[in-house]
Amino acid sequence: MTHDNNDKRLFLIDAYAMIFRGYYALIRNPRVTSTGIDTSAIFGFTNSLIELIRKQKPSHLAVVFDVGKANVRTVDFAEYKANRSETPEAIKIAVPYIHRILEAMHIPILGVEGYEADDVIGTIACKAEKENYMTYMVTPDKDFAQLVTDKIKIYKPGLKGAEFEILGVDEVKAKYEIEDPKQVIDFLAMMGDAVDNIPGLEGVGEKTAMKFLKEYGSIENLLANTHQLKGKLKEKVENSAERGILSKKLATILCDAPIEFHQEQYDLETPDFEKVKEVFDEIEFRRLYENLYRAFASTGEYANGNGSSNGEETTDPNKITRYDKKPEDKSGAVQLDLFANFEELEHATTTKSTIENNDHLYHYIDSPKAQRILVEDLLAQQAVCFDTETTSLNEMEAELIGMSFSYKKGLAYYIPFSENRDEVLATLEIFRPFFEKQEIVKIAHNLKYDYKILKKYGIEVSGAIFDTMIAHYLLNPDGRHGMDYLSEMYLNYKPVPIETLIGKGKNQKTLRAVSVEEQTGYAGEDADVTFQLYELFAPQLKKEHLEDLFFKIEMPLSIVLAKMELEGISLDKDWLEKESVDLENDLKELETKIFEFAGEEFNMNSPRQLGEILFDKMKLDPKAKKTKTGQYATSEDVLQKLSSKHEVIPLILEYRTYQKLKSTYVDALPNQIDKNDHRVHTNFSQTTAATGRLASVNPNLQNIPIRTKRGQQIRGAFKANAGNKIISADYSQIELRLIAEISNEEHMIQAFQNGEDIHASTASKLFHVPLNEVTKTQRSQAKTVNFGIIYGQGAFGLADQTGLSRTEAKQMIENYFATYPKLKEWMAEQVKRARELGYVETILKRKRHLKDINSANFVVRGLAERIAVNAPVQGSAADVIKIAMINIDKKLAEKNLKTKMLLQVHDELVFEAPTEEVEIAKELIKTEMESAFSTKVPLLVELGVGDNWLEAH
Repeated sequence: MTHDNNDKRLFLIDAYAMIFRGYYALIRNPRVTSTGIDTSAIFGFTNSLIELIRKQKPSHLAVVFDVGKANVRTVDFAEYKANRSETPEAIKIAVPYIHRILEAMHIPILGVEGYEADDVIGTIACKAEKENYMTYMVTPDKDFAQLVTDKIKIYKPGLKGAEFEILGVDEVKAKYEIEDPKQVIDFLAMMGDAVDNIPGLEGVGEKTAMKFLKEYGSIENLLANTHQLKGKLKEKVENSAERGILSKKLATILCDAPIEFHQEQYDLETPDFEKVKEVFDEIEFRRLYENLYRAFASTGEYANGNGSSNGEETTDPNKITRYDKKPEDKSGAVQLDLFANFEELEHATTTKSTIENNDHLYHYIDSPKAQRILVEDLLAQQAVCFDTETTSLNEMEAELIGMSFSYKKGLAYYIPFSENRDEVLATLEIFRPFFEKQEIVKIAHNLKYDYKILKKYGIEVSGAIFDTMIAHYLLNPDGRHGMDYLSEMYLNYKPVPIETLIGKGKNQKTLRAVSVEEQTGYAGEDADVTFQLYELFAPQLKKEHLEDLFFKIEMPLSIVLAKMELEGISLDKDWLEKESVDLENDLKELETKIFEFAGEEFNMNSPRQLGEILFDKMKLDPKAKKTKTGQYATSEDVLQKLSSKHEVIPLILEYRTYQKLKSTYVDALPNQIDKNDHRVHTNFSQTTAATGRLASVNPNLQNIPIRTKRGQQIRGAFKANAGNKIISADYSQIELRLIAEISNEEHMIQAFQNGEDIHASTASKLFHVPLNEVTKTQRSQAKTVNFGIIYGQGAFGLADQTGLSRTEAKQMIENYFATYPKLKEWMAEQVKRARELGYVETILKRKRHLKDINSANFVVRGLAERIAVNAPVQGSAADVIKIAMINIDKKLAEKNLKTKMLLQVHDELVFEAPTEEVEIAKELIKTEMESAFSTKVPLLVELGVGDNWLEAH
């Protein structure tokens, strides 16, 4: 590419400034690949670079890195930059990828051993100035203001699409209230710089430095006239004079680093798009490649990699031009502002296109004849995305407003529904063949919701299904799975927020209240985006060997869960009212006892008042910690550690437990009863727990405490309808049985095969006593170790739980591993595999990525190591119960039984069965649960039957 003298514009990018900003901008919601690599820093940097090229069209460009730790400044001052914290690992990982991207883009990477990036930028800028170049230093570093001249400027990108800002001579003079940009060096020398650990003059801050510069012009002149200063300030400045002169040297950016300016090396060339795509594919940057393509197309380069130019922008042939497309800005770009605060940056680090500037064609079809033609079209497709629009997020009360379909990027159809239910049913009847055709892959995001909505209207989604939310969950269990978020992350496209159409808060309306055109745009976009996510995730599932887990377990399970949620469970309101009164009495009784110990009454719900009573008045802990707000910490874990210090502490803990039971369950559950069928309908989430376990929400029925009598009582409110019974089926010690199975630990396997009490058996081996002589205490301690080992518990935690000393606990763990050596080997192997592969797997190959397994921080690494051991066990237990649920659902249908599966609470399943079916249902449930997965260790299920859940458990 050649340039005349009027277009000699050189941009020098301070690499680490950009990389750090990209990383911190996304620190709350890091961008993580399906293999667990944190790509936030790479994404922020690359996105900003592409935007710079697109907006500024530089003729020359280079990226400058710091090279080597020691540099010219550390020779003078060993502490220079010494207070900087360790570079985050995501940034260490990012740099090699960024180097590969820059090499593929043919952008020079500069750096000189022993010199900082600042000096290299300074040197090149000064040399380029002599060659009549206009140089822009892309950096947030205020030190660079000292280099500004008529030909050298700081480039400050604009925030959220705002115009960029150029800091030239006048801007720098105004900012620092100085006569010459070079005085910035004196400014830094006087006030110091905490970031770079430049000491500066003692007692001189920003305002004083500005005042001194106005009066004396330079630090040397100030130091020559200290007799004019007064008091303490005079003393401080004189005492730190030598430090100030050193600071000036440290703050001065050098312009004579050993590097030449060969202008032809800096020419902006057409990238090697193939090589860029290779790196982008590896780190899952999908839309960024398209943005890069467009950025170069807009510079006049014909973006096909051959350097020819015809000034036209290439477009995707699959895009269907929209009648109201706005041609003026195709990117919807938002430029990363290197000077912004991180909260703002979080929203500003991507170039996202939106419905306004994205080519698409979304039709609404409101005549039965046209709808029938559409159905014929849908029936001819292999995969179609569908999405329902409703009046509520609560499926039990939601009514259909419309439905959209997409089977090609950029194309969608929307079917608006009447408010008359009979007319809705008639319209749905037209689409029944599509939903019931087995072969078509029916795609949705959170498909279970749409399934339940349609099921209430008599339409069953059957055959092949694909939920993009669950697909992403399997690929990245620790990530977020919302459609809008995935669209922004993977498609670089920002969907229309629903609030822009229906408002927020009290005045929020439903989608029904907006025009059919607006409904079409919103609903069509949802289907289109979800279809595009399907096209990305489907091949990825295959690549990661997750197809079996997805299609054979998670997808069938989502339908089983939908049926359970629609069924709900009956609640006995009278039982809960009685329980509420009992709890209220218990709370008053506990309060009276606590006040007696405290010697005064106080507000039990005020952490501040409680802290003052326990630590100022009762002096229960001389080392009591305070929170940021200055009050004592009184959280549960703090109080647990003090429970042996004074008998008031267990009473306070009991008070809190009862209060939580009352507010969270006893008083709240009656409000969750559905007004139509008088049952409670929880939601089971397949994408909340990274382990693979299901979560129960709205209301959460999995957290009802069962270890205390009071907690158990709540289960009594969950009852069977007249003529029915509740059946509870619970896997016994499934995680211990599975860890024995997976680790192939013979001693454990044998104990389970012999039907021994595993905790007594472990105690017998640990304490070297015959099985029949194991004491209650020994069994209890062995039980703590058995379960503690699964969760990676160390001597400290074990001592805390058992009352043993740290030494005794450590000895017990050593004895445990001597007793079960195969288990120890397996645990070590899991950690080793995680280090090599970056993930661990369950028996069904469910992956848990551990990006911190090789962390230099031992606390972070230790947590990842514990997860490496626990995730395969807990995840395998989740896999087994999921298989059992699918099989039970199938068998109940095959045998035409009226028994219904209602709840799953981790290792337990709850059913409601007609009294006459109880025995046959029990046998079926037990058989399917115990044979869900073939194991050497028998899987044991305990069953109970009763009029309510409490009786059955």
